[in-house]
Amino acid sequence: MNSIFTITLKELRSYFTSPIAYVVFTMFLVLSGYFFSVILFISKEASFRGAASNIIITLLFLMPLITMRMFSEERKMGTLELLMTKPVRDIEVMLGKFLAAAILFITMLASTLVYIFILTKYGNPDMGPIWSAYLGILLCGLSFIALGIFASTLTENQIIAAVIGFALVLLLWVMSWISGNLGEVDSELLSYISLSTHLEGFVKGVINLKDVVYYLSFIVFWLFVSVKSIEIRKWK
Repeated sequence: MNSIFTITLKELRSYFTSPIAYVVFTMFLVLSGYFFSVILFISKEASFRGAASNIIITLLFLMPLITMRMFSEERKMGTLELLMTKPVRDIEVMLGKFLAAAILFITMLASTLVYIFILTKYGNPDMGPIWSAYLGILLCGLSFIALGIFASTLTENQIIAAVIGFALVLLLWVMSWISGNLGEVDSELLSYISLSTHLEGFVKGVINLKDVVYYLSFIVFWLFVSVKSIEIRKWK
């Protein structure tokens, strides 16, 4: 547990000693704030549903920038092998890096609570769907992180890692869109695998256990695959 905590602190320090965290945080605030303002101006009502969808789309583009350096930089600098030879398990390294990215993401997400303050000040929104939407955004964003970490284990080039991460996230996001052109069985399978399918209920104010289980399973699966990817590359 101490090893995970130490790695988490190390990763958080590295975020804020480089421009990455500041650039991503600024871009997130500007884009999410702009979309929220436009939606509120157009709809003329206190609704968070449209803002939630746009926050997720913004994260879809930005999260690969947070995860791209996780293992790519370690491999490029030659410090990954050194880290893995220390008395710390691969899963602890993975969890430490995941928690660091998760803390940064949660901090970004918490900054959007100002939107809720604005909605409650100038309207009387139903808070149930708002909090369920936040839970969905949290789970979906953590899924983006897990998938982005896997992409970072595949290459020592951060830009390539970001591109792979974005491509994987985008593919799993739009998978339900193409499911309608397939047979019934294939369509249902692709729809279930798609990240976007399981977010719909949260945004509508419905928390379904199967959607929560899906996101948690997704996170665990890709972190597991990331650990195996690191193990394979250690022995090459």
